[in-house]
Amino acid sequence: MSTRAILFDLDGTLHDRAATLRAWLAEHTRQFGLPDTYAPRFLELEDHGYRPKAQVIPRLVQELGLPHDPQTLLDAYAHHVQHAVPMPHAHAVLHELRARGVRVGVVTNGWEDLQRTCADRCGLTDLTDDLVISRAVGLSKPDPAIYQLALNRLGVSAQHTWFVGDSPRNDIAGPQGVGLRAAWLPTTHPLQGEVPDAVLRDLRDVLGL
Repeated sequence: MSTRAILFDLDGTLHDRAATLRAWLAEHTRQFGLPDTYAPRFLELEDHGYRPKAQVIPRLVQELGLPHDPQTLLDAYAHHVQHAVPMPHAHAVLHELRARGVRVGVVTNGWEDLQRTCADRCGLTDLTDDLVISRAVGLSKPDPAIYQLALNRLGVSAQHTWFVGDSPRNDIAGPQGVGLRAAWLPTTHPLQGEVPDAVLRDLRDVLGL
């Protein structure tokens, strides 16, 4: 079956969120004089972005006995996207897909300003045809409606489209529920019973879908 479009997740897929957070945390801990235990515990608690920072940071302040105002540290998190970097091979793969005439979309959960800034900083905006952000459209993965919206906006059908992402729930089970084929990029959470249609070693494998 021919592939006419590919929908990508953003964080952990086209955006190397782990590298971005490491760079931001290095600056963050220096700026506020935070202990060495702060960064690894932050990463553990925030669970690849699935736990709100409004829960993570106050807990860190309490656990580590920090003198800092949690809101001040939380406000600083908004600047982490200034460190955003693309996933290895993202640019080359997107260039090649577009050269082949394949439509490219991004479907991501998150705040509109942060995710648009992230896409811009990663150099992805001009390499994609559409960006669907949950807070902007009032829908969140894995709601079937957000995948259908992305398909409609690209003007393609599910049977001719792949979804590529790292989240078993949001990027495999959710897309498959509306007839998309799902390719899993294992950068964050392990599978828990989900069965992807393809498993990628890195983004270059997208070109073989």
